[in-house]
Amino acid sequence: MGILSEKPLLILGGGLMGLAIAHELAQKGKRVEILSRSRNEAAGFVAAGMLAPHAEGLKGELLSLGQTSLQRHPRWIESIETNSKMPCGLKTCGILVPFENLKDCESYPTYKFGEKLTRIELLQEVPGLSDNWKFGLLFRQDGQIDNRRLLMRALEKACVELGVHFQEGVEVIEIMKDSNKFNGVKIKDINGNINHLKSEEAVLCCGAWSKQIFKTLPIFPVKGQMLSIQGPKQILKRIIFGPGIYLVPRDDGLIIVGATSEREAGFQKGLTPKGQRELQKGIKSLIPELNQLPHMERWWGFRPCTPDEGPLLGMSSINGLWLATGHHRNGVLLAAITAELIGKSICSSYLSKEESNFLTQFRWDRF
Repeated sequence: MGILSEKPLLILGGGLMGLAIAHELAQKGKRVEILSRSRNEAAGFVAAGMLAPHAEGLKGELLSLGQTSLQRHPRWIESIETNSKMPCGLKTCGILVPFENLKDCESYPTYKFGEKLTRIELLQEVPGLSDNWKFGLLFRQDGQIDNRRLLMRALEKACVELGVHFQEGVEVIEIMKDSNKFNGVKIKDINGNINHLKSEEAVLCCGAWSKQIFKTLPIFPVKGQMLSIQGPKQILKRIIFGPGIYLVPRDDGLIIVGATSEREAGFQKGLTPKGQRELQKGIKSLIPELNQLPHMERWWGFRPCTPDEGPLLGMSSINGLWLATGHHRNGVLLAAITAELIGKSICSSYLSKEESNFLTQFRWDRF
């Protein structure tokens, strides 16, 4: 086994969270290296890009974390666009949540943050909405970002411009430590060579695969299948977030349809007839006529989930190894606040009382 002597700060995982944190740390002057087995596997390329703490009905500290991140997104995106000279597709389009009856509407966890709509008002917002839906909540403050086509590429470019180094096709196979202090990782490169890459600090953000590297983390994969359909521009002006199904319209008329939630699938790759039927049924339940539009693409991915569906943030049980993983459905939403919290922690910058509380609430050992 060879020894590589250089000691950058390592980012373990080249997905959205890894790129966001690398970008944050590079802006603060850190020398950063991203280790990634395959960036195209990352959930950031798979997700629909909703910024929806209210429409998703988040609760408690996770809602607070999501609301704070939503507020910080414009500034975060501005920094990425400035460094990359590329657009990210941030859009506060509002998200509509339909309900079959008034009781369900008024008992929604985030009811007080929304604008209640009647059936007539629903149809004004979404012509063609199925007859099942009698009431709705409009969360004007929620929105979206084009993560799949724009954000991920802009983040990659911004990181390159700031001097971040990438190692693609590298598998982290073991965390190395001396006593309880992190001192690097054992890696296998694309040629099968094993090396010990030394470092004094790292951030683990391997998403659904994090537990394969750090066995004690309470993370498991939840598979999701998705598809896209092509409509005319402005066929939908808002995101529609229904039970188990959502429709996310992009500016060019593309509509992202998602997503199944398959907790028993493990890391089983590929599309399934059952999952695709579920998406088709979901489209029909919301706006039946959309099923007549041409299908453009189908894909799947794995969400990193924890027992309470909240992320793992901050220092791990190993001194020098930080965690930013387990974001489940809310990775795109929480990327801004996660990058800021981890960046400030590593650089020993001032943390507000709220920020310190988030790091306490989402510690890895809270279970």
